[in-house]
Amino acid sequence: MMTPNYAKARELMVEQQIRPWDVLSMRVLDVLSVVPREQFMPAAHRTLAYADVSLPLSHGEFTLKPVIEGRILQALDLGPHDDVLVIGTGSGYLTACMAHLAREVVSLERHQDIALHARAALAAYGVRNARVEHVDAFSWQSDRRFNAVCISGAVAQLPERFLGWLRPGGRMFVVQGHAPAMSATLVHADVNGARTESLFETDIPYLVGAAPVPTFEF
Repeated sequence: MMTPNYAKARELMVEQQIRPWDVLSMRVLDVLSVVPREQFMPAAHRTLAYADVSLPLSHGEFTLKPVIEGRILQALDLGPHDDVLVIGTGSGYLTACMAHLAREVVSLERHQDIALHARAALAAYGVRNARVEHVDAFSWQSDRRFNAVCISGAVAQLPERFLGWLRPGGRMFVVQGHAPAMSATLVHADVNGARTESLFETDIPYLVGAAPVPTFEF
C-alpha cells in the first residue's frame, strides 16, 4: 500500500481550496502550507486530512473544513504579541496553526479523550506555546483576557461569558444563527461595546450547550 503524499496534498489544499475561497493573507497561507494536518486527524481518517470535508471525531463531534479554518485564521489576523483562546479544541490542528501566528494559545475541550489526542498531537509536532485544558467552556473560570477568541462551534446566541474573555480592542470569531443559514462573524470589543462584522454564510455543528432551545408549536 502506497504512503499518501501528504506534502503534495497540503499544497493542493492551499492552492485549490483555501486560496480560491478568498484567503489571501500570505502569513496564513504560509502556515497552512507547513502544519501537517494529517498528524492531528484521527488515524482512521488521516488519508482524508486535506479533503474539503468535515471529519468525524468521537462523541459526535466533527472537525471544521480546511476552508473555514483558513477563513478563521485570516479574520482573526493574529500577531506575535497576541494571546488567543480557542473554545472547542477538536483535533488540535487549528490550535497548532494559531500557535505559529500568536504568542500563546489556550484551548478548551470538554471531552477528555479528544483533549488528550490534541495534546499528544501538539506535543509530537513540537508546539510549546499552546496548552489544551480539559474543561467545559460554560464552567471554565478565568479572569484572564485575550486579544482573540475563536469559537469552533456554532451558537444560537453569543454567550455573554465568552465576550467577557476579550480584551478591549480584541476580536472574536463566532458562527451565529440557526441551521442551515448561519453567519460567520467577527465580533470586535470596542470601547462603546461589541460590534459585529459579517464575514460569510456557513453551516457548522453547534457548540455543546449553545444550540437553540427547542420550541413547541400547538
